[in-house]
Amino acid sequence: MIIEKNDIKHVSIDEPTNTPETSIEKDLEKAFPIVGIGASAGGLAAFEAFFSKMPSDAENNMAFVLVQHLSPDHKSILSDLVKRYTRMKVYEVEDGMVVKPNCAYIIPPNKDMAFLKDSLHLLEPSEPRGLRLPIDFFFRSLAQDLHERAICIVLSGTGSDGTLGVRAVKGEGGMVMAQNPESCDYDGMPRSAIATGLVDYVLPPAEMPAQLVTYIKHAFGKKDPKIYVPATKSDDFLKKICILLRDQTGHDFSQYKQNTLIRRIERRMAINQIERWDEYQRYLQKNQTEGEALFRDLLIGVTNFFRDPEAFQILQEKIIPQLFSGKDSGSCVRIWVCGCSTGEEAYSIAILIQEYLESLKKTFKVQIFSTDIDIQAIEQARSGIYPESISADISMGRLNRFFFKDKDCGMYRIQKHIRDLIVFSGHDVIKDPPFSKLDMICCRNLLIYMNGELQKKLIPLFHYSLNSQGVLFLGTSETIGQFSTLFDTLDRKWKIYLRKQDYQVNVRTYFSDFIPPLLKSNAYPQPFPDKLNGKDRVNFREILEQELLHHYAQAGILIDSRGEILYIYGRTGKYLEPTPGNVRMNILSMAREGLRMELTTALHKVVVNKKLIHCQGLKIKTNGDSITANMTVRPASVLSLGSFVSDLFIIILEECKPSSLELEDILHTDYSNPSVTNAEKRIAELEIELRAKDEYLQTTIEEMETSNEELKSTNEEMQSVNEELQSTNEELETSKEELQSVNEELSTVNNELQNKITELSRINNDMNNLLAGIGVATIFVDLQLRINRFTPSATQLINLIQTDIGRPVGHIVSNLSGYNSLVEDSQTVLNTLIPYENEVKSNTGSWYLMRIRPYRTLENVIEGLVITFLDITDRKQLENELRIQKEVLNESR
Repeated sequence: MIIEKNDIKHVSIDEPTNTPETSIEKDLEKAFPIVGIGASAGGLAAFEAFFSKMPSDAENNMAFVLVQHLSPDHKSILSDLVKRYTRMKVYEVEDGMVVKPNCAYIIPPNKDMAFLKDSLHLLEPSEPRGLRLPIDFFFRSLAQDLHERAICIVLSGTGSDGTLGVRAVKGEGGMVMAQNPESCDYDGMPRSAIATGLVDYVLPPAEMPAQLVTYIKHAFGKKDPKIYVPATKSDDFLKKICILLRDQTGHDFSQYKQNTLIRRIERRMAINQIERWDEYQRYLQKNQTEGEALFRDLLIGVTNFFRDPEAFQILQEKIIPQLFSGKDSGSCVRIWVCGCSTGEEAYSIAILIQEYLESLKKTFKVQIFSTDIDIQAIEQARSGIYPESISADISMGRLNRFFFKDKDCGMYRIQKHIRDLIVFSGHDVIKDPPFSKLDMICCRNLLIYMNGELQKKLIPLFHYSLNSQGVLFLGTSETIGQFSTLFDTLDRKWKIYLRKQDYQVNVRTYFSDFIPPLLKSNAYPQPFPDKLNGKDRVNFREILEQELLHHYAQAGILIDSRGEILYIYGRTGKYLEPTPGNVRMNILSMAREGLRMELTTALHKVVVNKKLIHCQGLKIKTNGDSITANMTVRPASVLSLGSFVSDLFIIILEECKPSSLELEDILHTDYSNPSVTNAEKRIAELEIELRAKDEYLQTTIEEMETSNEELKSTNEEMQSVNEELQSTNEELETSKEELQSVNEELSTVNNELQNKITELSRINNDMNNLLAGIGVATIFVDLQLRINRFTPSATQLINLIQTDIGRPVGHIVSNLSGYNSLVEDSQTVLNTLIPYENEVKSNTGSWYLMRIRPYRTLENVIEGLVITFLDITDRKQLENELRIQKEVLNESR
């Protein structure tokens, strides 16, 4: 039987949630989905295309609420437009209007609108025009009230209004559509919604109605009751789906709440138009992308900045100061945000901490570990980019202080000093090791999706991870349940808890049949004869016989530190017996009852301390009887080589008569006294055995405490290494993003340079053609009077070739007659910056007007000279003719 999440106000661990089946069925029959449609004022064409294709026979299954960005003084024509294409009743919303199926409701100008308990409520806008987000506001209220019966559609519009509403609707199990950007007049809103990865269908408006009707028939039409009350077979399908998910994604959802899993799976079945669970299982098995889609649906969490502002107010005023209280300057404050989704909650806590740090005169190192199993959400959180609609959750002061508007994408980006406080990492709280030495854990709205058994594992895990006086911050629908011995309550309403001091836990320990090696394997000399050659070859028989001769023992076994038997001397059937099943030559598995415990303890001590151990009076059970034996365990030495082999050990067993000394100590009488009854003797023997077992148990407890300390130390080291690796990974991710950004900038600069080069080449060609076309001999020289450039006409006056570029102009032979002061005149112009003109004559008899002028850049910097030669031969000839005619006239007078 499904229990909807909206019926659960506060969920604690193991809290029963029993709802009569009949009430659920009545609610299912009575409720109907409501479709919220958002667009800007320019989205009339999208509305027209949508309603013109809506089939009339499907209209009575749902209601439509249209939210449009409108100017306060603008009269909407949307009502007339919708009436033209539908037989539904169309209303402009009035405050408190009850929503009925087969009707369309249109928001009036200059109003915000919310949905609550079957009614639409109008509110005065709280933000000035330009900052209002009426679509997000309505979508969120629709999701909070209707949950999986909320449907939202984002049509053409600018900006990002509707993006946060899309996340809220999807988080509550609703369905999301967005207009195909290619069909939009303004694609800002659809693109922003699609970028969340939460949109179920991306379609042109004309194709949306058919898909919407199909989805509603599958999701909310009359169904077989088996779908709502899963039978054993349906439970089996659920387990198989969890197995497929684990195989495809690596994450196990079998311990999540069954109701949540069923609801999300049924939503995917409705989207894919699949009726039966077995059909969906086969579809999931064959379609890898569906596994990813289901995985994403199961991970969706409703989150936003400063969610539950009152809770964050308490965090700011009481909890955060407590985290820093008593800490020295420069010490570290560590926080873990578990299940962070896209990072809004982590950044909210980081902002509060930054505000508190600014009020202190001390400096602290703050580490916020923000984790989630959704890698895509982690990447979005790591980028720190959010839509403009976050202004609905963040005050304008904080928005200006801790965010800046990215002009390229038109979205808000978190400031770098806030971003640097947080390390984002993929992490599965169920199977990955936790962080340790934490001052606060924030795990909000994660436990509500998990069953009681999993919650019982996580709460003690959080207790272990926190420092003394550490704080646990849960969601409003979560509690610590039966673990009140672990935490004190700081705020019952907002679920803030304080960690109590460590408590003692009784730990049951099970010994392995093997003793793990205490030395590295590569530190051992090879003990086996077939692996030793030449003079280093060791004969185990000789070793054992020498040791037995020293001890005068009757039976002995040579073993290594793992308990593996290498050689047996004498008859050991009274002490050892083969184990059933596969043959194992391990002495611990072969030891008879009465020998195994003492042998395990003794061998462990010898391996650690390398000292001889004696055990006397062991009661060993044989075939239907028992014997008494003494045992000696000692390290073995290779006498033939004169060296000590650290991983070889001798176990010497010797049968003996039962000793009466211990019985005499217990009974305080002579064991041979006839007055001592057999019952008293038996009681004394049992007391001796009990004392031995007590000693064994005490030794075992001490060894386990030592092992636990070592494991705890190792675990802390591993966690530290893990955190360092995560920090390094975060830095590498950041470096990767920076390199990608630099690469994009370099690509942009390279493209600009290519364009500049092309433009420069074109200008250079134009300049060369211009200079060649005007026919004026021109020479460009630098400040040292070296030639930089010349025109083809200049070669007629000065003997220039292309290789002369860079040579001083005075080194070149000129064809000018009677003029040899070119260098001096050029230097004078450089010194005085006064242009110089002179008429010069070439060897061919042509005359030129020579001009020497400074070469000025666009910044008015002198970088050389421009020497030009203008052909004035014709003018000179006219002047001569005029002069001759003037002389003739003067003579005739």
